Amino acid sequence: MANSKHAHLRYNLLDEYFRKRAYTFDDLLVALNSALEIYYPTENISVRTLREDLKVFRKEFNAPLPEKARILKYSDSSFTIADKPLLDYEQYLIDAAQQLLQRFENHPKYDRLSEALLKFQEEEQKQKNDNINILFYDHNDEYKGIQLLKPIYHAINNKTVLTITYKGFKDKEVTTYTFHPHVLKEYNNRWFVFGFNDTKNIKNWSIPLDERLIDFKKNNDVIYVESNTDWQLFFNSMVGIVKPLNAIKERVVLRFYNGREEYFKTKPFHPGYDLFFEKDKKNQVWFDTIINRELVQQILSYGQDVQVLEPEILLIQVAQQIKSMNNLYNS
Repeated sequence: MANSKHAHLRYNLLDEYFRKRAYTFDDLLVALNSALEIYYPTENISVRTLREDLKVFRKEFNAPLPEKARILKYSDSSFTIADKPLLDYEQYLIDAAQQLLQRFENHPKYDRLSEALLKFQEEEQKQKNDNINILFYDHNDEYKGIQLLKPIYHAINNKTVLTITYKGFKDKEVTTYTFHPHVLKEYNNRWFVFGFNDTKNIKNWSIPLDERLIDFKKNNDVIYVESNTDWQLFFNSMVGIVKPLNAIKERVVLRFYNGREEYFKTKPFHPGYDLFFEKDKKNQVWFDTIINRELVQQILSYGQDVQVLEPEILLIQVAQQIKSMNNLYNS
């Protein structure tokens, strides 16, 4: 096994490289160090370490990498080390980490840890017994952005400026810009990174972590700009992640029907909601927020069981959406 504390990160990167394209040894070393620089800026690997990694792939993982080939690529593109059983020392490390995490399982600071441990334990059991399936949770198999989460997190933690290559679903051309990542936000089972778009000089710019983010690389020519945004306040000012330019908060009042206000209280789409004290308003809630597309979508998700009372601009937007939907089914 390669003698390095970052071996498993390298293995995941190499596994992805070998599946996607062919590399010479020198090109592979450059690509790997370029990727590692996002995680650990001062810890490039040597030729010797990469050679040891290749031995691990061939001997430990039985990867389809020809021994003396000048080009490094899996001969079977469906191969991945993720499908291989855990090595003995890997299982030992996982068991040790799991026992350590269980120590914090019931601490209020780590409320979501219990859920994560349960999911992890079930995945382990599935490897031993395919018939075990207890947990069924929301998971988007088509969402590939989760692999971008870790490197972007490290870029933020290391105050790394990035050169972003991006193409929106409706864009005709690829765009490239300089970006200072500041925070990550999850919404609707997707991750977004917020930061400063240096090229356009726009604060609080958001980028979805999915196939639209084609590539990102470390930019050593630009000094990292810290954020002065109160991100807790920023996110609490809206539903979702899109904040229209020059948007201001407005008082939103919703009336629920068929007892659906109780459901809203158990899973509010706005954390700052409040209730009315008047008896005739027990089915109503209010909160201050900006008006955006995500707010309209959340309201529409309640169908006929909700009514917008205030503000008028939101009432009009929801009514327009309902009218457009109605036209689809009555044309």
